[in-house]
Amino acid sequence: MDTIGRREEQILLAIGSLEDEAYLVSIRKFLSKIQGKSLSIGAVHIPLRRLERGGFIRAHLGEPTPSRGGRRKKIYFLTDKAIRVLEENKRVHDILWSSYASIKS
Repeated sequence: MDTIGRREEQILLAIGSLEDEAYLVSIRKFLSKIQGKSLSIGAVHIPLRRLERGGFIRAHLGEPTPSRGGRRKKIYFLTDKAIRVLEENKRVHDILWSSYASIKS
Protein backbone atom coordinates (compact mmCIF):
# COMPACT_ATOMS: atom_id res chain seq x y z
CA MET A 1 0.00 0.00 0.00
CA ASP A 2 1.17 3.51 -0.75
CA THR A 3 1.44 5.73 2.28
CA ILE A 4 1.43 9.47 2.67
CA GLY A 5 2.11 11.77 5.59
CA ARG A 6 -0.38 14.00 7.33
CA ARG A 7 0.61 17.14 5.39
CA GLU A 8 0.35 15.27 2.09
CA GLU A 9 -3.08 14.00 3.09
CA GLN A 10 -4.20 17.54 3.92
CA ILE A 11 -2.93 18.81 0.58
CA LEU A 12 -4.70 16.03 -1.32
CA LEU A 13 -7.94 16.80 0.50
CA ALA A 14 -7.51 20.51 -0.29
CA ILE A 15 -6.96 19.72 -3.97
CA GLY A 16 -10.12 17.60 -3.98
CA SER A 17 -12.05 20.40 -2.31
CA LEU A 18 -10.76 23.21 -4.51
CA GLU A 19 -11.15 21.25 -7.77
CA ASP A 20 -10.36 23.53 -10.76
CA GLU A 21 -8.99 26.22 -8.41
CA ALA A 22 -6.36 23.95 -6.84
CA TYR A 23 -3.13 25.85 -7.45
CA LEU A 24 -0.28 26.53 -5.02
CA VAL A 25 -1.52 29.82 -3.54
CA SER A 26 -5.15 28.73 -3.23
CA ILE A 27 -4.13 25.45 -1.55
CA ARG A 28 -1.96 27.36 0.94
CA LYS A 29 -4.75 29.85 1.71
CA PHE A 30 -7.34 27.07 2.08
CA LEU A 31 -5.21 25.08 4.54
CA SER A 32 -4.08 28.19 6.44
CA LYS A 33 -7.70 29.23 6.96
CA ILE A 34 -8.77 25.79 8.17
CA GLN A 35 -5.77 25.38 10.47
CA GLY A 36 -5.93 28.92 11.80
CA LYS A 37 -2.26 29.53 11.11
CA SER A 38 -0.30 30.78 8.15
CA LEU A 39 1.56 28.17 6.14
CA SER A 40 4.60 29.11 4.12
CA ILE A 41 4.66 28.52 0.39
CA GLY A 42 7.40 25.91 0.95
CA ALA A 43 5.21 23.98 3.39
CA VAL A 44 2.86 23.34 0.48
CA HIS A 45 5.17 23.46 -2.54
CA ILE A 46 7.60 20.77 -1.38
CA PRO A 47 4.88 18.18 -0.60
CA LEU A 48 3.16 19.05 -3.91
CA ARG A 49 6.34 18.11 -5.78
CA ARG A 50 6.60 14.85 -3.81
CA LEU A 51 2.96 14.02 -4.51
CA GLU A 52 3.37 14.75 -8.21
CA ARG A 53 6.52 12.58 -8.44
CA GLY A 54 4.70 9.81 -6.57
CA GLY A 55 1.81 9.81 -9.02
CA PHE A 56 -0.78 11.05 -6.50
CA ILE A 57 -1.50 14.25 -8.41
CA ARG A 58 -1.13 15.55 -11.91
CA ALA A 59 -1.01 19.13 -13.07
CA HIS A 60 -1.70 21.26 -16.08
CA LEU A 61 -1.19 24.92 -16.80
CA GLY A 62 -4.26 27.14 -16.78
CA GLU A 63 -4.87 30.02 -19.13
CA PRO A 64 -2.71 33.14 -18.78
CA THR A 65 -4.45 35.90 -16.83
CA PRO A 66 -3.88 39.65 -16.90
CA SER A 67 -3.94 39.79 -13.08
CA ARG A 68 -0.86 37.50 -13.08
CA GLY A 69 0.95 39.49 -15.74
CA GLY A 70 0.14 36.91 -18.39
CA ARG A 71 1.54 34.01 -16.35
CA ARG A 72 -0.30 30.73 -16.08
CA LYS A 73 -1.31 28.89 -12.90
CA LYS A 74 -0.28 25.28 -12.37
CA ILE A 75 -3.53 23.56 -11.44
CA TYR A 76 -3.43 20.23 -9.62
CA PHE A 77 -5.80 17.28 -9.86
CA LEU A 78 -6.07 14.04 -7.90
CA THR A 79 -5.22 10.77 -9.60
CA ASP A 80 -7.03 7.49 -8.98
CA LYS A 81 -4.06 6.48 -6.83
CA ALA A 82 -4.63 9.49 -4.56
CA ILE A 83 -8.34 8.75 -4.24
CA ARG A 84 -7.62 5.15 -3.23
CA VAL A 85 -5.07 6.24 -0.61
CA LEU A 86 -7.40 8.90 0.80
CA GLU A 87 -10.26 6.42 1.06
CA GLU A 88 -8.01 3.89 2.82
CA ASN A 89 -6.71 6.57 5.21
CA LYS A 90 -10.28 7.57 6.04
CA ARG A 91 -11.26 3.95 6.68
CA VAL A 92 -8.32 3.49 9.06
CA HIS A 93 -8.92 6.87 10.78
CA ASP A 94 -12.60 6.06 11.29
CA ILE A 95 -11.73 2.74 12.94
CA LEU A 96 -9.08 4.33 15.14
CA TRP A 97 -11.34 7.22 16.21
CA SER A 98 -14.17 4.80 16.91
CA SER A 99 -11.89 2.65 19.05
CA TYR A 100 -10.59 5.72 20.86
CA ALA A 101 -14.11 6.96 21.55
CA SER A 102 -15.12 3.60 23.04
CA ILE A 103 -12.14 3.71 25.41
CA LYS A 104 -12.99 7.26 26.54
CA SER A 105 -16.65 6.45 27.31
